[in-house]
Amino acid sequence: MLDRRRFLSACSGLGLGGTLFPGVLWAQAQTQGATKITKEMIDNAAAIADVPIPEEAREMMLDSLNQRTKGYEEIYALHIPNPVAPCLIFDPAVPGINFETERRPSRVSKPSTIAAPGTPKNLEDAAFWSVRELAELVRTKKVSSMSLTEMYLERLKRYDPKLKFVVTLTEERARARAKEADREIAAGKYRGPLHGLPWGAKDLLAAKGYRTTWGAGGFENQMIDEDATVVKRLDEAGAVLVAKLTLGALALGDNWFGGVTRNPWNPGQGSSGSSAGPASATAAGCVAFSIGSETLGSISSPSTRCGCTGLRPSFGLVPRTGAMALSWSMDKLGPICRAVEDCALVLEAIYGPDGADPSVKNAAFHWDAALDWRKLRVGYLKADFEPSPEDASLEAKEEPAATVEEQKKREEQKRRREAGRARAAYDRKYNQAALAKLKEMGANLVPVEMPKFPYQSMVTMLSAEAAAAFDELTRTGKDKLLTSQKPSDWPNSFRSARFIPAVEYIQASRARRMAMEAVATVFKKVDVIVAPTNGGEQLVITNLTGHPSVILPNGFRGDDAPKPPTDDPSDFQNTGGPGTPVSLTFLGNLYGEAKLLVLARAYQEATGFHRKHPPL
Repeated sequence: MLDRRRFLSACSGLGLGGTLFPGVLWAQAQTQGATKITKEMIDNAAAIADVPIPEEAREMMLDSLNQRTKGYEEIYALHIPNPVAPCLIFDPAVPGINFETERRPSRVSKPSTIAAPGTPKNLEDAAFWSVRELAELVRTKKVSSMSLTEMYLERLKRYDPKLKFVVTLTEERARARAKEADREIAAGKYRGPLHGLPWGAKDLLAAKGYRTTWGAGGFENQMIDEDATVVKRLDEAGAVLVAKLTLGALALGDNWFGGVTRNPWNPGQGSSGSSAGPASATAAGCVAFSIGSETLGSISSPSTRCGCTGLRPSFGLVPRTGAMALSWSMDKLGPICRAVEDCALVLEAIYGPDGADPSVKNAAFHWDAALDWRKLRVGYLKADFEPSPEDASLEAKEEPAATVEEQKKREEQKRRREAGRARAAYDRKYNQAALAKLKEMGANLVPVEMPKFPYQSMVTMLSAEAAAAFDELTRTGKDKLLTSQKPSDWPNSFRSARFIPAVEYIQASRARRMAMEAVATVFKKVDVIVAPTNGGEQLVITNLTGHPSVILPNGFRGDDAPKPPTDDPSDFQNTGGPGTPVSLTFLGNLYGEAKLLVLARAYQEATGFHRKHPPL
């Protein structure tokens, strides 16, 4: 009998994978118990699938369909490891994009009045302090790194049973680093604002001597014998790694092999993902800061859900060496913190070429807390702040449901749509208040519009790259070990992506290039763009183009907030509701993080929402 995988691979290789043709042809072959494809089968399948194949071409297809799989098998035999990237390198910088390369010393804010009086009476009172405030305590020797480390380790242990944000505590490593930090600081060898501060790593970053699970069933005991570049650089900055934190399996959502990571503001909800643990632990005051990653919303979404401040840097600013690969042309690493300046201080420690990740640019980041943000050109996505036509639209007329089950499914879908619209309508007042506050601060907001392109169709590239990154998982059937197996989860996505024709991947890449050039034109007019975090396409657009963003808390829903349509913590639509945070997004030019962060910080200081913390 024919081997189904080989057969479908051959169809995909011929550019027919995205059509009905392979399924029809395969069904014929199975029915007839064939050992190879025949011309008659091609004729019948082409007619049913409405795929135009010239008569003279059908004879030529036989050899390809029956013989072409040999090359695939030879490549499969290489067992290519996840970190091996394609020989094509994505570059978000279109012609005309300029950036500085010379590094200069940073200018941090003046010591906070909170940290100035002295040691807190109870050290846990400082658990929710910012990196800048904690740094001042350590620098002035009012609190030791070891004391902070023990305090955060204890909090991680106390709240993990409720929030499920820890994969592995790195206690031995942490205590050794904290001891070394205290010794250096006592000797006058202060390394900077991260020296002695405990932090947590999303468990797709390798740390030598500890497992790196990627949050996925089947990888629970995986050991990677290296430190990721980001881990090395934070070691060099004197920071103390206290925990490997959760991520949804293979960087999707908040559902991992140990359960669902929870939102500290409402533990009945998931924390969103895939940087689930970093956002949850940071919001819960269990680390000073954390490192997450984003491919398509994995810093933005959990930062929003958990009320954190997250920075997704420009693509190619922070090296990904030692991190799990999902999409080589879209993966980014960035900090999740409690304040904007914290993100700047962490970024300063981790950015820049490492000689191993060829996508990283030699771009300089200069943090200057005193930079006059009033001189910046600030745009806002006017249409995204206004009600969407969909909000008031009537349900499209549908044919009557054929079965009772189909009718129930439609009613559930309608209920969920209505819940989403109600939440969006309720949240709009927070977006409008943000614009009013920025104008009150003195920002001259200029309306801008993102160019129109089929951005969702370009996400085909992510799907194909992710399926390639975990190809062997799919081919061996080990994808069944992943925790969640719903239609939207990786097992189904990886299988489906195997039928994306190579031509369509390249066409999506070409369309993406056009979009990058068009978006670059928008950013010639402004330095920063303000956008609602939810609503519009800004998240998809800027992840495709590589532009940076900062997501920060923008208020908290009141008791009158619409309740979620479900109470299942693993359901992504279990979001919102009374007492939960909303967020605002600031978008920056490529490698323009300094300007982006200084405006976001000014807004954050003027509103103070980041000072609230969950009542655990």
